[in-house]
Amino acid sequence: MSPRIAGQKPGNIFEMIRVEIKESVGQYLTKLMDLERTEFLGRQWYEHAQGDVNHRNGSYSRNFTLKGIGAVKVKVPRDRKGEYETRIIPRSKQYEVELRQDLSLMFLTGVSTRSLSMMSERLIGRKVSPTEVSNANKELIEAVEKWRTHKVYFFGRC
Repeated sequence: MSPRIAGQKPGNIFEMIRVEIKESVGQYLTKLMDLERTEFLGRQWYEHAQGDVNHRNGSYSRNFTLKGIGAVKVKVPRDRKGEYETRIIPRSKQYEVELRQDLSLMFLTGVSTRSLSMMSERLIGRKVSPTEVSNANKELIEAVEKWRTHKVYFFGRC
């Protein structure tokens, strides 16, 4: 048994496991995006190319919330010309689509936006503002309204 784990209370052990999982997932996503940028640039590290080409330009840190894991810190790579955009983590989204859908479903079952905001930090490790919940619901309401008002074609007898 690891010296870090020996003598710990079960609650502390589970918290240590959660932290390790979040860090590992963050590192994995960072590596995936770095590989994606390498593919985008068309060459490996320190590989030279002729002409006016794009180059790696470091990364910036951000948090992204995943369902079942919580807030994960990732480093999103950049290129010098600003042309690279990762497909792994959506640019302006702070949490994954499934989590957004779950928030909308909870709202539809009668949980208020304010209550969802208060519960979110405990459930997903990140506070979701009432405005974010409302924005997620707008997309759902638009989809329902589009379905509700679509034309129905009937072929047959009434």
